[in-house]
Amino acid sequence: AGGCILWGLPALDDGTGVPIRGYGLMLLVAAGAGTWLSVRRGRVVGIDADTILSLGVEVFLWGLVGARLFYVIEYHEQFFAPGKPLGESLRDVVNIASGGLVVFGSLPTAALAAWRFARRRGLDLLELADCVVPGMLVGLAIGRVGCFLNGCCYGGPCELPWAVSFPAGTEVAVKYPASAAGPSVPVHPAQLYAAVDAALLAALAVAWTPLARRRGEVLALVLTLHPISRLLLEEIRVDEPPALGTSLSISQLVSLVLLVLAAGLWWWISLQPVRPQGGPAAGPGTFPGRAAAQPGA
Repeated sequence: AGGCILWGLPALDDGTGVPIRGYGLMLLVAAGAGTWLSVRRGRVVGIDADTILSLGVEVFLWGLVGARLFYVIEYHEQFFAPGKPLGESLRDVVNIASGGLVVFGSLPTAALAAWRFARRRGLDLLELADCVVPGMLVGLAIGRVGCFLNGCCYGGPCELPWAVSFPAGTEVAVKYPASAAGPSVPVHPAQLYAAVDAALLAALAVAWTPLARRRGEVLALVLTLHPISRLLLEEIRVDEPPALGTSLSISQLVSLVLLVLAAGLWWWISLQPVRPQGGPAAGPGTFPGRAAAQPGA
């Protein structure tokens, strides 16, 4: 912290002060809000706040690594352009605050971090996933607001009343300029569509929790619905080109893979014992509306 104050902050000063970037700020707010909701839900199932906070740090950091790597690989030409010094390229790679994360890229690294954490702490992975998935969606919703402030993940031109124009210099203004060196033409605020989608899915996951009768059902629900909505949102977004010789973007292809995984997860969950409903009040290890599972159930 002292080093950041002595050397970091002065280095960030652009002559008019230290810039506070909307994208980076929203990432921090997203992490805080998602962790807060997960802590609240963890208390219900008997997982203490320290455990959720430790998990949140690991999943957040490894999720950032995966999301950034995915973005750098997908758009490697803008980071490692011919003639660009290697030092400058590496500096751009680690400059996450300026934007450039792919949500689906975070899934493998975040899932691996969560699996290792659960195994290390002796926790049930599916119970843990059901607990934290709504918080991750809240974080995603807030993070998409950061995308809007940054001007990335944009939609195509439209004439709807809520269309927005991004200022000159942004990627969308370069791609769809209203005039030379001017702002963009009105485009779909695809980032806000995605934010609303994630917020609604988070609310649905919370509402589904007391109705779920098996561990993993909340995770499976999200793993089913989010790829479907992403497939549809990608039809509005125009920032990703078709991939692997198909007419689909890389995010749409990953969505199809996730739907297959979701089908397999639903099948596996259907083979697990059903938790009894009703009965005595829920205790540790159960969500509201569930009775504690009987031994051997």
